[in-house]
Amino acid sequence: MFKNFTHGHIERNVILLAVLTLITVSIGGLAQVVPLFTVETTIERVQGMRPYTPLELLGRNIYVREGCYACHSQMVRPFRDENERYGHFSLAAESMYDRPFQWGSKRTGPDLARVGGRYSDDWHAEHLRSPRALVPDSIMPPYAFLDRPLDYAAIENHLRAQAALGVPYTAEMIANARADLEAQARPDADGTAFAARYPRARQGAFDGNANAVTEMDALVAYLQMLGTLVQFRDVTPEQLDQH
Repeated sequence: MFKNFTHGHIERNVILLAVLTLITVSIGGLAQVVPLFTVETTIERVQGMRPYTPLELLGRNIYVREGCYACHSQMVRPFRDENERYGHFSLAAESMYDRPFQWGSKRTGPDLARVGGRYSDDWHAEHLRSPRALVPDSIMPPYAFLDRPLDYAAIENHLRAQAALGVPYTAEMIANARADLEAQARPDADGTAFAARYPRARQGAFDGNANAVTEMDALVAYLQMLGTLVQFRDVTPEQLDQH
């Protein structure tokens, strides 16, 4: 009876309820935040991670602009069925340069965290132009309009803004942003300097047309790098335990 009386008294007293709620939330918040001050970083460091290339970065912007995150997640959960279908579970380090991250909460379409390299550039471009031509049951809308020219006039400023947020773009990367973007979208260009700045980045006519740099180039380049940077054979058990 005493417990019921006390609970009812608290519910009827708005000020007391608010104070007790604040205390409870504060204790829970401190329990989560305080331990973080005892570790150097909450993100495990793994080899292979690098900033997005200028072309991939604009492709990611298009991915966000078109709302692709609403139907596709980018997080493989640590469950057997997901590991068997999509691959190794996602690491926090893989999203360390994402603002905002693209983990998602709904899968109308498949998870894309490991889609890089699973299909050819031509497949991705055709799938974006006419989804049902390749996947008859697909409900994805067509994105053929992405064959229009890519606007990258302000790409240097874009990298500079990312650097201000903590992404490790160097002064050299920023100064060569336009050249690197064009080199990646043209497979016949000299990509020596580009490859040195962005290890494991592919060059290619991602939309099938090497004579122009399009939004399709950028989006396919972004999709093709997802899940390809970290070599999981090089990830130590200690790093996996930190996840």
